[in-house]
Amino acid sequence: MIEFADLNYREVKNIFSNNLNLDKKKSSMRANQVWKFYYKKGYSDPNLFSNLTQSLRDELFKIINFSRPKIKNKQVSKDGTIKWLLELNDKNLVETVYIPSETHATLCISSQVGCTLNCKFCHTGIQPLVKNLSSNEIISQILIAKDELNDWKEQKKINNIVYMGMGEPFYNFENIKKSVEILKDENGLNFSNKKITVSTSGISPNIKRAADEMGTYLALSLHASNDEVRNTIMPINKKYNIQDIINNCNEYTKKNGEKIFIEYVLLKDINDSEKCAKELSKIMSRFPSKLNLIQFNPWPGVKYLPSTEEQTAKFIEIIKNNGHIVTLRKSRGKDILGACGQLKTASEREKRVL
Repeated sequence: MIEFADLNYREVKNIFSNNLNLDKKKSSMRANQVWKFYYKKGYSDPNLFSNLTQSLRDELFKIINFSRPKIKNKQVSKDGTIKWLLELNDKNLVETVYIPSETHATLCISSQVGCTLNCKFCHTGIQPLVKNLSSNEIISQILIAKDELNDWKEQKKINNIVYMGMGEPFYNFENIKKSVEILKDENGLNFSNKKITVSTSGISPNIKRAADEMGTYLALSLHASNDEVRNTIMPINKKYNIQDIINNCNEYTKKNGEKIFIEYVLLKDINDSEKCAKELSKIMSRFPSKLNLIQFNPWPGVKYLPSTEEQTAKFIEIIKNNGHIVTLRKSRGKDILGACGQLKTASEREKRVL
């Protein structure tokens, strides 16, 4: 059975014409009705698709599954952040985080169960990659959050979608691309390019590709100002080094026309020195960018410490004095392990039977 959010609009229309034998006009009409029921009204119960005849519904539901994954656990932080642990159809687990503020609300979604990158400061990095999430499993995170928040009215409660949860989005490119297409569909979830941010740790070939095929905001998880430090804390740098990343980010900004968000977690005595700040300023001069400094969020067993307030202030001052835009991201959801770099689930890769 096909999962509905694994299909884009064209594929839904093709099912009505090819599988259900409707003519071109009726296929378009029925596909549009079902698409809006699912993405505009949030209906996952087929019985609510009232414009379809019962016989058509019966045939459609033999082909397509509209149900959502289950909520395994829900935690609410004292600051209003909500973290959902979702159980997928294959029993794997994934985390999604809702982060409200006074002016807007952001949903942080995952792209993989686990991760291959093994960044030393990231909790997800100690969980080996189990699988790439399908488009359906990515979009379902958004739909469940909207269900939970009763966010199906014209005025959205969730304003921004960020692909910054578990996993490396650019190692799951095709499914991310399809999910972004569904997100941006004006008859679907209707988010603009400027309301979607896809994060990468620097998978250079797909940075350039994303400029052509996605067109969203891009966030670069850099976290070091030179190859020596980055090789130590982010092993992926040995494959795609900083110069390689700079070259591709330059291409991205030329095609996309927007600044890239550089994500940089401050680790005490690792990457927070004045020398690092000056080196980072030079990198930022190579392509249009903004800097998001992140307070390190410790997790059980990690060896790193957050940078001091004094050193953080010095770091910010150097970046600003070099003419760059910098913000310090306030940690949210730390008490429920929902902050940046803290996500992890108990899913494990299935062992092969010999």
